[in-house]
Amino acid sequence: MAALAGLLMPLALVLGPLLVWMLKKHEDDFFNVQGKKAINFQLTILLIAFVVFMLAAVIRPLIAPAFMVLLTGIVFAVIAGVMIKREGDFDYPFSLNLIK
Repeated sequence: MAALAGLLMPLALVLGPLLVWMLKKHEDDFFNVQGKKAINFQLTILLIAFVVFMLAAVIRPLIAPAFMVLLTGIVFAVIAGVMIKREGDFDYPFSLNLIK
């Protein structure tokens, strides 16, 4: 849910989950595992958005899909929060495994 800060600043998509993960990862293995999943997903979203925004600088119609990528990151952050509260686990549909 910390990724919702991405509504204010796109880089906060990653900084919110990173901050929570760094503060809570030693308290419980659950926070460590879910935090890594969230950070990996948000880094993936940020990377895709960056590439699409760079392409949009050349190909103007790509600006809308770039914002859709950021919106997808926020939507999946909300879905993940609800699913983790309800079921205790959530696997993001796609993400690079950058933090192991």
